[in-house]
Amino acid sequence: MKRKIYHCLLATLLFPLASVAQQRGTHDAEVARNLQVFNNIYRMLDMYYVDTLSADTTMEWAIQGMLRRVDPFTEYYRQDDQELRQLAKGTYAGIGSIIRYSKRLGRTTINEPYTGTPSMEAGLMAGDVLISVDGKDTKGMAVSEVSKMLRGDAGTTLTLKIQRPGESDKIRTVSLTRKNIQLPQIPYYGMMENNTGYILLSGFTEGTALKMRQTFNELKAQGMERLVLDLRDNPGGVIDEAVNIVNMFVPKGRKVVYTRGKVAQSNREYFTTSEPIDTITPMVVLVNGSSASASEILSGALQDMDRAVVMGERTYGKGMVQSIRELPYDTNLKLTISRYYIPSGRCIQAYDYRHLRPDGSVGTVPDSLTRVFYTAGGRPVRDGGGIKPDTIVRPDSLPSFVYDVASSEEMFDYATNYVLRHKTIAPAGEFSLSDADYEAFADYVQSTGFTANRRTEEVMKVLKSAAQLEGYYPEAEAEFKALEAKLNTDVRTGILRMKHQIKHYLEAEIVSRYYHESGALRQQLKNDKVFNQALHLVADKDEMNKILKP
Repeated sequence: MKRKIYHCLLATLLFPLASVAQQRGTHDAEVARNLQVFNNIYRMLDMYYVDTLSADTTMEWAIQGMLRRVDPFTEYYRQDDQELRQLAKGTYAGIGSIIRYSKRLGRTTINEPYTGTPSMEAGLMAGDVLISVDGKDTKGMAVSEVSKMLRGDAGTTLTLKIQRPGESDKIRTVSLTRKNIQLPQIPYYGMMENNTGYILLSGFTEGTALKMRQTFNELKAQGMERLVLDLRDNPGGVIDEAVNIVNMFVPKGRKVVYTRGKVAQSNREYFTTSEPIDTITPMVVLVNGSSASASEILSGALQDMDRAVVMGERTYGKGMVQSIRELPYDTNLKLTISRYYIPSGRCIQAYDYRHLRPDGSVGTVPDSLTRVFYTAGGRPVRDGGGIKPDTIVRPDSLPSFVYDVASSEEMFDYATNYVLRHKTIAPAGEFSLSDADYEAFADYVQSTGFTANRRTEEVMKVLKSAAQLEGYYPEAEAEFKALEAKLNTDVRTGILRMKHQIKHYLEAEIVSRYYHESGALRQQLKNDKVFNQALHLVADKDEMNKILKP
């Protein structure tokens, strides 16, 4: 009897192992079969296709096509890819300028030189037109082509020929030496009203946590009593940097995030490892739909630990972790290896890339299928759809006309010409454009022949066509014409009518010429609805407690 029981137990234990082994063998056979088919297809193309194909190009087509179906975060990088270095370290070697293409000129122009870079040291200014790079004419070149020419190895030199606005008969020659450019992870910080500090964090690359600690301590030395941390439009980055920032505000030994993947090496747990520098300063963290990855770890962990109030819009919902793996011939693969879970135990992944819709689009987890988790203090939070703010505040919607004008070449050119007429302006955050200057802007845009993408006109054409097709148009013709007349305003009238919104963007564009990116960001905060509500909330102790300790 004992022997029979032993054999039964042994069979019970071995059956699952045999089943797993069989499944693994079947999977390996499928992989081998498909690789063989792929190899034969390529050999046929190489031997018989009517034109000779580049092996590098053809293989990259295959690789990119395969990876596009996996998820948008799994990517292949060729040799010496500058993007990979910028992704991991937040650096690249170049001259340190944002550039843009001018349709009017058919050339690339300097949009903004970064502070402390070769561009700034060489005296380049926003609006400078790039005529040539190392003797190569840039006429008609795409921005991406010009960007490649400007980048290179640190220490190498290049020569630019530029034309400065207001100097139509003069070409300047500028020599620069490329340097490693560190992208600013904290492009702006400062003291606001009521002793409130503000920090804008734009990414998580190596050294971000150290910079964050230094910035926080500097603001504390200036008398900061409360903090607004802005993670809006922050796409994320290195997990360790987010964990180290959380560690600034919560006690040692707390689990901040943990990951789970297919292989054991992908499973990790991240704890706070040192004593915090501040556990009591009231904090509001701002997020929106473009806050992702490490931004969601930071905001989600502070929410789960009841350390900060999260305000704004629901975040992107990227709950997956990528790792960079080396491949032969100095190439690399960034691939998704695990999902991450924040302190409450929830995974905030919103998109299901393994089950695409029939049209190829990606579905999200409906709220009805999300699960409830709880913060350290017992507040309910949910998984499956990003970080839902404790206080939802949406920015005012932006009319398409305002967007078209604000992103136009005409606004950029007007700001460039404004600088030629005004040597100085008021400090960032205090500058205000006069009514006369705003009207001059409206006149200028009208004179250029600028046309906005009028969506209402497109819709009206469709509606008229449908009414004519169905026979209703004759009796509604007068109403159609009246509506068309109302909607068909000239550009100048539209700019004047939407002055309240357009003026903010124009002022920020002008301020950027004098005080660069940090100045433009400070100017924008003047009219930032979400930021101004955060200022009021973080200063209201009772309201903060009502949210964090219900």
